[in-house]
Amino acid sequence: MKMLAAEGAEVIVHGRDEPRANAVAAAIHREGGRCTVALGDLQTDEGAEAVAEKALVGGTVDILVNNAGYYDHLSWTEVNAQQWIKTYEVNVVSGVRMIQRLLPQMRARGWGRVIQIGGGLAQQPIAAQPDYNASLAARHNLAVSLARELKGSGVTSNVVAPGAIRVSAVEEILASAALKFGWGRSWDEIERGAVNDLVPNDVGRLGYPEEVAAAVAYLASPFADYVSGAVLRVMAVSTVRFASLNNSSCCVGQ
Repeated sequence: MKMLAAEGAEVIVHGRDEPRANAVAAAIHREGGRCTVALGDLQTDEGAEAVAEKALVGGTVDILVNNAGYYDHLSWTEVNAQQWIKTYEVNVVSGVRMIQRLLPQMRARGWGRVIQIGGGLAQQPIAAQPDYNASLAARHNLAVSLARELKGSGVTSNVVAPGAIRVSAVEEILASAALKFGWGRSWDEIERGAVNDLVPNDVGRLGYPEEVAAAVAYLASPFADYVSGAVLRVMAVSTVRFASLNNSSCCVGQ
């Protein structure tokens, strides 16, 4: 959102946590960007409707980025059917709700962008968190199906698929793993150990959120008019590994 705002887009910050959403909006405003906040739980039709109504107050929406996501570090023997349903509801159906509410206006104008944030685990699933892996694969699949539906409309549908990205949640997981693996205490030591033991890749580091944002900004721009139904990978070539930490699952691949 920050990068899109910096490029001149007026962005809508969605979230369920009002203080966190307002903090993101404040950061955008400090940099001179334009944004509004739309609060709501996309797990329900009512919540999605509230978000869409708020988003459309200032006019039509040209770019939809479906990034709402949820996962638990559960194994096949731990995750039950209700957990599968919850994961699918948050990671897949929430995005469908927003597509259904915002896409008609894009088609009417003859231009728009629908971007799903997927992940490498959609194509290289691991043994753990199978519900999450499958939900990412569903995001990839629906994006391509939507691209076929939008043929000739001027609206494109694509996926940005990150690998292991250095966000706060991943930092916490790796810091907890450092003692078990003997990586050291500094972030440089932890990252080097994680890349060696968990997510080996040809670049030798984790990705940065800004690199994912850049891929989104590209797909949202006129430079990507010819790109639809594509999966843009933001990851170095790698083999994702899985480790079990203190009887809980740990995966830093996305």
